[in-house]
Amino acid sequence: MTRLVRALTAALTLVLLAGLTTSCTQDQDPVTLRVLASPELADIEPLLDELEEDTGVELEMEYEAGADLEGQYPGGPAYDLAWLASDRSFLLRVQDSGGRLTRPETTPIMRSPVVVGLEPDVADKLSEAAPEGRISWADVADAAADGTVRFGMADPRRSDTGRAALVGVATAAAGTGRALREEDVSCDRLRGFRSGQSLTADSSRDLIDAYLSKPGGANALIAHEAELLSLNADDRRGEPLRIVHPDDGMVLSDFPLLLLDQEQRSAYRRVVDWLLSADTQRALMERTFRRPVNQDVEPSEPLRTDVGNALSFPDRLSIVEQLITDYGDPRSRTADQVVFVLDFSTSMRGERMADLRAAFAGLSGADETSTGKFARFYRGERLTVVRFGGRILQERTVTVRGDADLRALNRLVAEGGYDDATAVWTALDRGYRIATEAVRDDPARPVAIVLMTDGENNAGITYEEFLRRHRSLGSDAKAVPTFPVHFGEADADALKRAAAATGGRMVDAGLSSLSDAFKEIRGCH
Repeated sequence: MTRLVRALTAALTLVLLAGLTTSCTQDQDPVTLRVLASPELADIEPLLDELEEDTGVELEMEYEAGADLEGQYPGGPAYDLAWLASDRSFLLRVQDSGGRLTRPETTPIMRSPVVVGLEPDVADKLSEAAPEGRISWADVADAAADGTVRFGMADPRRSDTGRAALVGVATAAAGTGRALREEDVSCDRLRGFRSGQSLTADSSRDLIDAYLSKPGGANALIAHEAELLSLNADDRRGEPLRIVHPDDGMVLSDFPLLLLDQEQRSAYRRVVDWLLSADTQRALMERTFRRPVNQDVEPSEPLRTDVGNALSFPDRLSIVEQLITDYGDPRSRTADQVVFVLDFSTSMRGERMADLRAAFAGLSGADETSTGKFARFYRGERLTVVRFGGRILQERTVTVRGDADLRALNRLVAEGGYDDATAVWTALDRGYRIATEAVRDDPARPVAIVLMTDGENNAGITYEEFLRRHRSLGSDAKAVPTFPVHFGEADADALKRAAAATGGRMVDAGLSSLSDAFKEIRGCH
């Protein structure tokens, strides 16, 4: 009898529990939430039916999210949630809105660093040259500048992924170890890196499709680690890309879910709790190759690589916007022209000329430092060297296609003779004749002049005559800034006036070195 009672009691308990479970599910009314999502998140679609079954919440996904939801929140169609690769740019926009936008509740769901995928032969080449085989963003930039790396990257104006990649590279280029500040992105120090971009798209998902459809169009991709692991698992892909976690740090995306409509907070919490559960985190990891945020879930083998130095995102939207403006449209050509007007008066003999030649060689690829790799001459750039003393001694222009072009310019600097006088303003006038002709021939090509002298003007035209001639050249000349390098006994006040009159600025080599002064200018025209 006791056994029978116990059996009946157990059965009744199961029936009651089942009824309670059914009642709880029914109490949670079905809800449909419209979600503005990053295109990269389309890979979670197969899990959404299970989410709806377990929580009663249907997510209606629209994979159209821009990098900072500009024009999408508020305004436009109403969304209940946003699910982004990163909300950093969006939150900066909220911060700058003066209260017009409300900071939403946001929950990280998965993580993935922005890394580099290299085709094996390129990876081997870069590894052999890198210290201890540890490839950095500087190494990638150096290889992009010399044409070794031709990479694809999503457009940072539109894509969270492309923006995170650009911030990572720019932070490494600044070399400060901190989040970017305005002075770190005031100019185009990433020109060499950008010259290697051969493929782009509005999202990294479209970028990978373009990479697969255009064999040979690129030999590297900059994207989330998860996307590159998914690509390597794709049957359409041949030999897998070598995934590199740059030694100088990465930006880490955390794929947050944002609550835009406060009235849907209850449903939002149900979705978040489900997404953060161990079983779901494991399923997300296996399907998408993103790292779990639930610490109870052990990362799979491909995701155990240490992300190392996680780079900080800028704390002001204006910094991000300036960086994006400086980088420009990745579909357009970026090659600049620089006219170097170099003093070869007799006072430059000896150590000063040795410094000049070393600085020029460094820009040609001999400088193996991180800043040197970001500041070097790059393929497609047009370079002019004008040597002067009391008159124009020699000039030559090349478009960089390879090492032979750089060797030709280095010979001009290394083997040139001297002159007894110093005609600074005559030489700068000649530089402007070359520069304005270049502007007229190709208005889209940025042109700048670098003037380096160690003495005062004692020959040729006066400063006033230079200004008169400069004005006579019209708007084409106004588009060309001059960056004088103060060296030795040069007249600093005169060089500052020339910089101010032409829209440039003077750099004092006496405060550091001529090599550092040239690097600073390379990041500032």
